[in-house]
Amino acid sequence: MTSTRATLIQVAERAGVSLASTSRALHGTGASKAMVERVRAAAAELGYSADAIGRSLRLKKTSQIAFAVADIGNPVYVEIMRGIHEVLAPHGYRVVVMSTGDTAASTAELLHSLHGGFADGMIVIPLRTDDELIEQIGRAPVPVVVIGRAMSDRGISSVSTDSAAGIGAAVQHVVSLGRRRIGFLNGPLDTTPGSSRQRGFDEAVSAKDFAAQTDVEVAADFTVAAGIEAARKLLDRPHRPDAIVAANDLLAIGAIRAARELGLSIPHDVAVTGMDDTELGQVFLPRLTSVSLGSAERGRAAARLMLGLTDDAEAPARQISVGTELFVRESTRDSTPDQTAEDAE
Repeated sequence: MTSTRATLIQVAERAGVSLASTSRALHGTGASKAMVERVRAAAAELGYSADAIGRSLRLKKTSQIAFAVADIGNPVYVEIMRGIHEVLAPHGYRVVVMSTGDTAASTAELLHSLHGGFADGMIVIPLRTDDELIEQIGRAPVPVVVIGRAMSDRGISSVSTDSAAGIGAAVQHVVSLGRRRIGFLNGPLDTTPGSSRQRGFDEAVSAKDFAAQTDVEVAADFTVAAGIEAARKLLDRPHRPDAIVAANDLLAIGAIRAARELGLSIPHDVAVTGMDDTELGQVFLPRLTSVSLGSAERGRAAARLMLGLTDDAEAPARQISVGTELFVRESTRDSTPDQTAEDAE
């Protein structure tokens, strides 16, 4: 049988340009906009489609970067992914989203699968880490960038943010509003976010001038459902909190739901803050006061690190830190427009 499939040579002839120019135009690298339009028009006329598998084998490159997270439904990961795509797409890379599972071992197993050659690199947000996982990252056959904790001292390029300081800012905010019974709704303490955010709360309430009562409840996960269950326990205490500082927006939304079950008004009876400043928290009613951890910027920073490593796999590990910012909304103040912490205080 003979194939009638159009070839790259035929596309080049139809467009009236060189084979090399045709290849660059189709793959989005080093070609002008006019050239890209001309070549793609010729390809469309001929019904040409690139042989992606064959091209990958020839170039030893997939043009794919894996983005691996524990919960692909978490809105903060969606925002990070947008930042990654924004940087990588102009360089011809596709972003492939994968689930790590919620253990260090399952994340290490996913990293081991990189030996199969399905991606040119991986950006990963491990929920839990251990020495075995860190060693697996170091042995990966392609570049790996970690978001969530600083790892440059272990030879791993990473992007981090000071979520502990962010929790401190949220605590200071509710105290400045006159709240004196502060509940902290955290996620599992054996996770990277859980441990750092607990540290931030402990540091904030141990300050010499801190005068409020405190209580802590640890949710089973960083989800709305887990937040509802844990907040019910927190709100059922003898000294019910008049403010809840939650470790992420999903837990905060769960806390608001639990408070409403009891007929409590937000923020009159209970002020609630979140963390991550997700789009979901911004459209939820009441709109959520939340600490931004620069999700999109963390994604962009990780993607820039990845591009550097794909160009030079031997480049030294780099660490990028992204700042935090508290945005004040109706869940702590009635009918207030978006404000930063500095504006609000």
